[in-house]
Amino acid sequence: MRHWLFKSEPHAYSFDDLQRDGTTPWSGVRNFQARNNMLEMRAGDLGFFYHSSIAEPAAVGICEVVREGYPDFTAFDKKSEYYDRKSTPEKPLWQMVDVRFVEPLARPVTLAEMREEPRLMGMALLKRGQRLSVQPVMPSEWKIILELSRRATA
Repeated sequence: MRHWLFKSEPHAYSFDDLQRDGTTPWSGVRNFQARNNMLEMRAGDLGFFYHSSIAEPAAVGICEVVREGYPDFTAFDKKSEYYDRKSTPEKPLWQMVDVRFVEPLARPVTLAEMREEPRLMGMALLKRGQRLSVQPVMPSEWKIILELSRRATA
C-alpha cells in the first residue's frame, strides 16, 4: 500500500463534502505529474485529505482509493471548467481515481506544524515550489502526521 496527499480548496470540495458523499471521483487534475501519480495509485491506498488555499492549510482527514485510474470525463465536457479540447474519449489525456471517506484526523495538522517538524523536512508538500494537487507521502511521513494529529495542541 502507498500513501498520498490530495489537495482541495474547501470552497470547491471539502472533507465534509466527502463525508456527506461517501465517495467521489478526484477529477479536474490538469498537471501531468499529478496525473501520473494517480496512475500509480491502487485500490486500498490511503491518502490525507488536505485543505489548501485557506488561512491555515492543513491535513484534515483520511480517504481511500477505491477505483484506480480511468479517463477524466470532465475533460470531454465543453461546459466543464476542466474541459480540454485536446483530450478525447478515444485518446484521453487526463485521468482520475475515486476516493472514499475513511475518517477525520484526531485534529487537523497544519502546514505550519509540518514545517516545524524536522522529521518532515524532505516531504514533497514542504518543498519550495511544490504545488501538485496529488502527491506521494512516504510511509515515515504518514506515521509522523498521524502522530502529530493525536498530539494535543499547546
